[in-house]
Amino acid sequence: MAGRKQWWALAVLVLPVLLISVDMTVLGFALPFLSEDLAPTGAEQLWIVDIYSFMLAGLLVLMGTLGDRIGRRKLLLMGAAAFGAASVLAAFSTSAFMLIIARALLGVGGATLMPSTLSLIRSIFTDPRQRRTAIAVWSAGFSGGMALGPVLGGWLLEHFWWGSVFLINVPVMLVLLIVGPFVLPEARDPKPGRFDPLSALLSLAAMLPVVYGIKLVAEHGFGLKAAISVLIGLTLGYLFVRRQNRLDEPMLDLKLFSNRAFSGSVVTNMLGVFAMVGLLFLVPQYLQLVLGLTPVVAALWMLPATVAGVVGALLAAWLAKRIRVSVLVSVGLLVGAVGFLALTQVSSGGGLAYVVVSFTLLGGGVALSETLTNDLVISAAPAERAGAASAISETGFELGGALGTAILGSVATAVYRSGLPEGTAESARDTLGGAVATAQQLDPVAGQALLDSARQAFTQGVHVTAWAGVAVLVYTGVQAFVLLDRKKSSAVRI
Repeated sequence: MAGRKQWWALAVLVLPVLLISVDMTVLGFALPFLSEDLAPTGAEQLWIVDIYSFMLAGLLVLMGTLGDRIGRRKLLLMGAAAFGAASVLAAFSTSAFMLIIARALLGVGGATLMPSTLSLIRSIFTDPRQRRTAIAVWSAGFSGGMALGPVLGGWLLEHFWWGSVFLINVPVMLVLLIVGPFVLPEARDPKPGRFDPLSALLSLAAMLPVVYGIKLVAEHGFGLKAAISVLIGLTLGYLFVRRQNRLDEPMLDLKLFSNRAFSGSVVTNMLGVFAMVGLLFLVPQYLQLVLGLTPVVAALWMLPATVAGVVGALLAAWLAKRIRVSVLVSVGLLVGAVGFLALTQVSSGGGLAYVVVSFTLLGGGVALSETLTNDLVISAAPAERAGAASAISETGFELGGALGTAILGSVATAVYRSGLPEGTAESARDTLGGAVATAQQLDPVAGQALLDSARQAFTQGVHVTAWAGVAVLVYTGVQAFVLLDRKKSSAVRI
């Protein structure tokens, strides 16, 4: 492609990435309004948040392979239409169950968008230096979107109803559908091999039972039903991997994992996002329901994180020319760990400064590291397998985000419930939003007592999640330093 057209194509490819990342975080600020309007249970609230990410994670490998077969541009445009339609359904949902279904359909649409964007960048930018810069812009869109989600959500919720946070997707998808055919080239694997429906089914079927088991633990504690559900998911996952090893033309090419840089980058992405997204589930609620900030004010305090994420991603391409990638990735993750450490200092009576510092360090550090690991992933794979390689990387990303919400969100919920006094109404024990709504129905003294205990319990849940984030990012930083060392790795130099 001609030079100028390359960068126009990149601008178009950043649009769906920006919206997908916004969709991962925008619900955080809408949760209090959802709790009041749709009255979801604690488990339903977790499903509303993370069914989107789990559908993405379960379908990305399938969609990446499909894009290699039918054409990555074609899949991208099909996904844009599906994503826009599901956004309208989500915006006008009238029950928690309907919103869960709409979010699942959003995940299906998103799964067709994600592998196509990164793999098309591999096809469009053949020069390694230009590709590194393009991936930095792509990552900046993703990092910026994750931090921009609460900002957009806060402004919309101040002026419109909660469903408006989904309608912002529609005009952007229309732009992609109109402009995309003119600036994006078609790309596919010239020898894609035979399609295996059983592998596609197993890749999704292995995911959902594990998630369901985790949610059962969050709501009812560990029991036989939860254990069986997780065991079924792990068994199906084993069967999926075993089948891929036996097929001559597997849906998921496990040989890619023999490349140390590839496998290390995928794991690093997954663990980094696991820690960060678990936090994004809790902090918007803390700002609004504990500190009492309006959605717009709370969102404005998160703007520094948006800037830090964009700067961290763009800075990565420049720093990689001067400093070893393994060192940069490790430093970025350790900076994020310091951000989590700051969050352990918040209290139910205050802590806004700690939240701002925490998110700024997290946004910049994680964006820096993941820009470089994404470049390692896409550089290590053959060009004809770009869609599948991108899908593996993004599956790890989405799986990390979904597990972060499910596991860390479940842990925080359990801490919250255990911190409430005996005899607290069940409506208040489900969520902090439920406690606020219950307190409004009591006399002023009893209502304030309930609010004080609920806010204190929720803050304890934030502390536990923050300490878990510190541990995960420190471990991931050390692991990245070892696995991504160029002297010991077969990675393609970026």
